[in-house]
Formats: sequence, structure tokens, C-alpha cells
Amino acid sequence: MSVRRPSRVGRRVGSVLTVVTALVVFAASVFPVYWMVNTSFQPNGQVRGSELHFWPDNFTLDNYLGVVSDSARAPFLPALGNSLMVALLTVVVALVFAFLAALAVTRFRFRSRAPFIITILIIQMIPAEAMIISVFRLVDGWQLLNTVIGLSLVYIATVLPFTIWTLRGFVNGVPIELEEAGMIDGLSRSQAFWKITFPLLAPGLVATGVFGFIQAWNEFVFALVLNPRPEAMTLPVWLRTFLDPNGGINWAELMAGSTLVAVPVVVFFLIVQSRMTGGMVSGAVKG
Repeated sequence: MSVRRPSRVGRRVGSVLTVVTALVVFAASVFPVYWMVNTSFQPNGQVRGSELHFWPDNFTLDNYLGVVSDSARAPFLPALGNSLMVALLTVVVALVFAFLAALAVTRFRFRSRAPFIITILIIQMIPAEAMIISVFRLVDGWQLLNTVIGLSLVYIATVLPFTIWTLRGFVNGVPIELEEAGMIDGLSRSQAFWKITFPLLAPGLVATGVFGFIQAWNEFVFALVLNPRPEAMTLPVWLRTFLDPNGGINWAELMAGSTLVAVPVVVFFLIVQSRMTGGMVSGAVKG
């Protein structure tokens, strides 16, 4: 019985539909970002008008100057510094502990290994907001409210379960036979790990680091509850200062502030993207 293959016209139609679908999804994803940036370069009076402007006809940088220098609201630069310190501290500490935990549950067999993995999954299912009262009382008891350390500890505990689970998959994907082959060639166990296995795990570390950075950078609820003071707030909480109880929101400046908040994440991803590719190539060569 012969199997009917799709005709050339059918394959071409399928390819066209795939491309069109991809373009629609891309446009739907990019357009809100474009509209945010476009609005940030327009005067607020033009933004609040009834006419749509798909291009900044009256281009201005006053919105960005107002965001950075307006003394009527919380300052931008301290909030930027707080967000950077919290995000970087969260990523570094979470990756160190998650990496060691992933190695333990993957490379070693111990009695409580399965319960440990199940506990990680259960913790991941619990909404973080459900523990906000207990977390607040705990951080308050440690006298770490409105501090970078206190907020970072909470973010580390939030990011750690997913990071361990993700890194476990990367570590499990690297055969232990590679290390054994290196040890046969005269390397010690630690040398075999750092020279052979670790380069293969570098892309996984970068990927989980990006996730942790974005989660710590964008988190709002814990930052609002634990660091509400102007000198201690992070950028998501700082954006809340644009909301006027009387309804007079300067949407142009709000979009300018949102653009400034998004820029560091884009820069961070562009930096680690090259390192991710380099780690994959280096690991493939050494393996």
C-alpha cells in the first residue's frame, strides 16, 4: 500500500501559513514594547489626545529628563541601584546553592534523595503570595526590612526550587562517563569535572541565571511589602509612584520609566547570550 506524500503546492502552502503565523505572533509580542517606547518620546498632551500616533511626530526627551530629575517622586538612581544589587545577589547565591544541590541529587545516591526532589516540586507549587505574612514577620524579626539583604534572601528562597530543578536536568544530561574517561587519562575527579563537565553545564547555568535575574528584577509584591521606603524601593515599586490618586497620570513619563526599567534586562540578556553560545561550543570541543 503506497503512502500518499503531500504535493509541492501543499508543502508550499504549509510553509506560507507557518511564516504568517510566526509573523503574527512576533508582531503581537513586539508591538506592546514598541508602543511603550514610542509613547515615551511623545509629549504627554499628545499621548492623552484622541488621535493615535504610531510614530513620535513631536520627538522629545523631556519625559526621560523628568523621570530622572523630578524631585516630586522617589529618585530613580537609588531604585536602579537597589534593583541591580538585589537581582545580582539573587542570581549569584541561588546559582551556587542550586548547582551544588543539582550535583548532589544527580551524581550521588542517598536515602532521602527522592523525598528531596518531591519536596522541591511541592514548594514550587505554593504561591509565593500565600506566604507573604509569614515572610514579612520573619524578615521583620531579623530586622532586615527595607534592606537589600532581606529582600535578596526572600528572592533566593523563591528562585531556588525552580533553579535546582532546572539545573538537575542539565546535569543529568551530561554523561558521567565523560568524567570517568578524563580520570582514566590522568585527571583527578575535580579536574575532570571542571575541565570536561563544567563547560557543558555553562549554558544551563546561564539559562537559569537569566530566569533568576528576570524574576528578581520584575518582582513587585514582596518588594512593595518588604521595601516600601523611597530609599529602599526597587524599580517595580518605583514605577508605582507615577500613579496619582487624583487620576492625573503622566503617561508619557510612565512609559519612559518603564522603558528605563526594561533596558537593563535587555542588556543583561545580550551579554549572557554570547557567553551561552561560547559555553556550548567550548563544552562540545572539550567533551
